[in-house]
Amino acid sequence: MAKRVAVIGAGSSGLTSIKCCLDEGLEPVCFESSDDIGGLWKFKEQPEADRCSIYRSVIVNTSKEMMCYSDFPMPDHFPNFVNNSTIMQYFRLYAEHFSLLKHIHFQTTVRSVRQRPDFSNSGQWEVVTVDRDGREETHVFDGVLVCAGHFTQPIKPLSDFPGIDTLPGTIIHSWEYKNPDPYLGKRVVVVGIGNSGGDIAVELSRACEKTFLSTRKGAWVIGRVVDRGLPLDMIMMTRARDLFYWLLPRALLNLIWERSLNQRHDHKLYGLQPDSFQTLFIRVVINDDLPGRILLGELVMKPNVQRFQGSTVVFDDGTVEEKIDAVILCTGYDYRFPFLPTSLSSGSDGDLKLYRRIFPPSLERPTLAILGLIQTKGPIMPAAELQARWATRVIAGNEQPLVGGGKNNFIGELAALQVDHIPYLDAIAKEVGVCPNIAWLLLRDPAVGFRVFFGPCSPYQFRLNGPGHWSGARQAILTQWDRVAKPMKTRPIPEPSSFSLFFWLGLSGGAAVIFALMAMRMIPLFLNSD
Repeated sequence: MAKRVAVIGAGSSGLTSIKCCLDEGLEPVCFESSDDIGGLWKFKEQPEADRCSIYRSVIVNTSKEMMCYSDFPMPDHFPNFVNNSTIMQYFRLYAEHFSLLKHIHFQTTVRSVRQRPDFSNSGQWEVVTVDRDGREETHVFDGVLVCAGHFTQPIKPLSDFPGIDTLPGTIIHSWEYKNPDPYLGKRVVVVGIGNSGGDIAVELSRACEKTFLSTRKGAWVIGRVVDRGLPLDMIMMTRARDLFYWLLPRALLNLIWERSLNQRHDHKLYGLQPDSFQTLFIRVVINDDLPGRILLGELVMKPNVQRFQGSTVVFDDGTVEEKIDAVILCTGYDYRFPFLPTSLSSGSDGDLKLYRRIFPPSLERPTLAILGLIQTKGPIMPAAELQARWATRVIAGNEQPLVGGGKNNFIGELAALQVDHIPYLDAIAKEVGVCPNIAWLLLRDPAVGFRVFFGPCSPYQFRLNGPGHWSGARQAILTQWDRVAKPMKTRPIPEPSSFSLFFWLGLSGGAAVIFALMAMRMIPLFLNSD
């Protein structure tokens, strides 16, 4: 009999976890508290407690070729950076293609996950759920995959802002923000300069009388596209570039990055520069429009808020802004999971410790995994997929995680959720047995090997060999740039004919010859002018 695995959540991590269970011969049972798949990316007009929530205009910061599942490229006509409705289309295509929907119980909430009395021998779990009609049920599973996301519990640090209770206007978290309509013509302070803070501030600056973006530490801002208008991540996230950066001294690399990021706009001049260069690899915000809105004066950068006095806001530098109508806190999220046993948290701070950002090391049997609980400058979906591939192999008994020392193997505080994208992917891929062998590829299949090393580190690389091998991976790598170009080829532009090309080359060449002859005839005149 196949082992039964509970998958908690049917978002991007949950969907691939269901598929990975099926690939390993496991029986997945997915519990999704909402009425649809998609998790974070499912837009709703009103936020719902204990669920992810996004604003209507949200667009992904990573390109479609870099964020897709490794054996299911996004359709070539999809734009390179998709909005929430388009990514929902992709999830539905993925779920239908691999027949995942029949394994999902919608409007079913997980109340608790507890080890069975014989856990040390069986590794089994008791999972209590409540369905849409309020009926409670207890299930027994051989494994649990937690895919509930970490954008469900907003942090509102009101105590950090003295006098905020005297503000007559509204105070919300970005989790509650949906669109700029309620703020039309108002004066709004946005607190926090993460990706959400930048997006919301830019959007509000087009509707508000004045928008202020308050930041304590600043951030480096970069757009989604680089030279020639190509996707940032496909150019920057390559194994060759990663190796080059690894070889450079950190101080020199900081200097190179600082000069590069300041080429487009001077971060100090724009009031964006972080307080320390050590934050270069942490505090990066992806935003195409933020500097432009500052340049237009519609968005004003401010330091940290010191205190509130009614509708007046006093900042750390002593400046004052009056008649503030609303404050939007973009102050992050708590990543705790209330349905999990408290014994999984270690330390006096109650932080959740995870080996390889996946397995709680305190468990006698590695039959519970937490997926997608990472932050990376690259796309999360390929990382979560690799996590699911490894976790399902462990639960199926095909792998055994070797929980060892080293601080890089564990996470605790929120800042430690940050991982280096390519090294982390390779570390998990090695556990699964699917990390590409670059030297062997360059010898056996140079066309692919060259693209794997020098080209974008796209997810298809982890389907070239080993468990879960996909026969279409090679072709997907060879054609990835074709899919980048496809959605932009909407206006036919004729190539110059060979005749006209040769004509203009000949004409320009002839003109150059005539100019040279005239110059030669003029030289004696200048020489004899004395």
